Parts: sequence; structure tokens; C-alpha cells
Amino acid sequence: MSGVIELANRPRAAAPAARRERRPVDREAARGAVAQLLIALGADLEEEGLRETPRRVAAALEDMLRPEPFEPTTFENGEGYDELVVVRDIPFHSLCMHHLLPFTGVAHVGYLPGERIIGISKLARVVDLFARDLQVQERLTTQVADWLQENLSPKGVGVLMEAEHSCMSLRGVQKVGARTVTSALHGLIRDDPRTRQEFLTLTTGSRDVHL
Repeated sequence: MSGVIELANRPRAAAPAARRERRPVDREAARGAVAQLLIALGADLEEEGLRETPRRVAAALEDMLRPEPFEPTTFENGEGYDELVVVRDIPFHSLCMHHLLPFTGVAHVGYLPGERIIGISKLARVVDLFARDLQVQERLTTQVADWLQENLSPKGVGVLMEAEHSCMSLRGVQKVGARTVTSALHGLIRDDPRTRQEFLTLTTGSRDVHL
């Protein structure tokens, strides 16, 4: 199956991403909150290695929760491409909204084009758009799929995400290496068995996966 090349048509801006609006970051309050948390946990902030830790932690969290802006332009599918477009193994990281611990993994994103296509690099951008937030993996998977459905109106959308959650590997049951797999399917990728199986084969390399 051949890849998709961006067509030389004039791009059309897609609808805005359906990401919830965040309040502006209060950096001073964030630094103070981290400092109070460390003190409550018994840390001595006068220790040389901890003096700048509240600032560093607040800055790191702000960076992890701030996606890079991008212009989600789409293009006319002038060549009538009607096969699956899949980008595999897109790395992502996010923060568990329950424990503020990271979960990291890969996303496999695909769609069956209709009248419009999107630059393949934008598929990775969409993953980052929603991953850089306080998240649960189930919602993250659905948000990426819904964004593609709403902005492209394709014949089908498939998103498969695999991740290891440090809230499960570093605490609680402490099962290092356990991976959580979530999926969100729309259109023909969900409703047509052959198209669904082709998507799963392309993303997992197995013909024995069934969702």
C-alpha cells in the first residue's frame, strides 16, 4: 500500500481542535505549591540540591502540559486515494490525572480518506495536542479519534494506543512492563470487518487481534 503525499492544492484550515481551554499558568503559585508539598513530605529546601527544585518542578510540569501549536490544514484528495493511511509507533507521554505520574507509549493512528487528506506529520501533532494534558488513556484515545473524524470527515478512523503507566509500575501493584492498550474506531474501520482487520494487522503486525 503506497503512502500519502500532500497534494499541491491550496490548503484549507480545519476546524479548531476540541481541546478544553486551560487557565493561564500562575508560575509563582505553582512554585509555592511545590515547595509546600516538599516541606510536607519532610524535605529540607535549604539543602543545596533542593533550593531550585520547586522552580524546576513547576517549569517541568508546565512544559509537559503545553502542546506545540500547529495549523491543522487539510488538502483535497484530488487523486482519489481510497486505501488506509496509517502512521505507526508515534511516541507520546502524558500525565495521569489521578496521580500526576507519567504514562508513556506509542500511538498507531490511521484513517480511510474521503474528500480530504491531512499531512501525515499532523497525525503525530494531534496525538501531542491531547497527550500534553492531565489525562486518562481511554479519553486520550477517544479525543484523537474524534478530532480526526470531525476535522477530516473520512470514511473511517482508527486509533490504537499502548502505554506503560508509572502509577501502576512504581506504586500500588508495581507491575513493571505491563502495558495498557486502548482503541477508538469510527466508520468503516469499525463497521467493516475486513477494513478493521486490515487496520489491526497494519498496526499490530498480527492477524489474530480482534476488537
